[in-house]
Amino acid sequence: MEHHELWIVTLTNKLLGPAVAAALASLGFKIDPAHAIPDYLVMCVIIVALLTALSLFVRSRLSVEHPGPVQILLEDLVGGLIGIMTEYMGPKGVRYLPLIGTVGLFIFTANMIGKVPGMMSPTANINVTLGCAITVWVFYHLMGVKEQGIGSYLKHFAVMPGAPLAIAPLVLIIEVISHVSRVMSLSLRLFGNIFGEEMVVVIIASIVPFVAPLPMMVLGVVTGTLQAFIFVMLTIIYLAAAVHTDHEHENHEHEAGAHASA
Repeated sequence: MEHHELWIVTLTNKLLGPAVAAALASLGFKIDPAHAIPDYLVMCVIIVALLTALSLFVRSRLSVEHPGPVQILLEDLVGGLIGIMTEYMGPKGVRYLPLIGTVGLFIFTANMIGKVPGMMSPTANINVTLGCAITVWVFYHLMGVKEQGIGSYLKHFAVMPGAPLAIAPLVLIIEVISHVSRVMSLSLRLFGNIFGEEMVVVIIASIVPFVAPLPMMVLGVVTGTLQAFIFVMLTIIYLAAAVHTDHEHENHEHEAGAHASA
């Protein structure tokens, strides 16, 4: 199937392609200026610019006494996300809202922008989904080390409560494979769903344009929203497991015992 470059990508490469190609040439890379900036990167920049502009617009109109419908909707969404994070991580979960909220909003917007004529979903490219997955993976490990200390955090990779130390090497191998596979799971699930949906729409549109692809595009809105939610939920689960401490576990057991005795 012939690939037609988006008009906005062509325009971006005409304006900035020569400068980018020259910069890469100084590093030893030879790239055609007409294709120096890939389409998914252009779309990511557009999404960041749109979300930044929208955030500044909403922020300038925030009101405590007379909130508008957009503010009410956003407050409900943020409140719901905080509720989920608090349920999994306790009161400290709200401190991770900036990253989790930003990743979720970016992925949702990236999934939806492909429904706009002349645009594409950057999450239909493995480089974007892999970048999001690696960001989450690095973040939750860093937060785990910060919360538990590097010694305690690394210890839980090899030592299971109640298990003999003799199986520690086996547990370590399993844990490392498990954590590495999370990057593949997060990135491939999102990429596969969005790429597959866009390919089906393109194929149907090439046979019967305009009307025939609409049901698939509506379904794509549902699956795109669901995939963004799944990505956010898995991020919360991984982060909750990383920042969980034995001290908190003891507190939970103490609270459970107190409720039982009461």
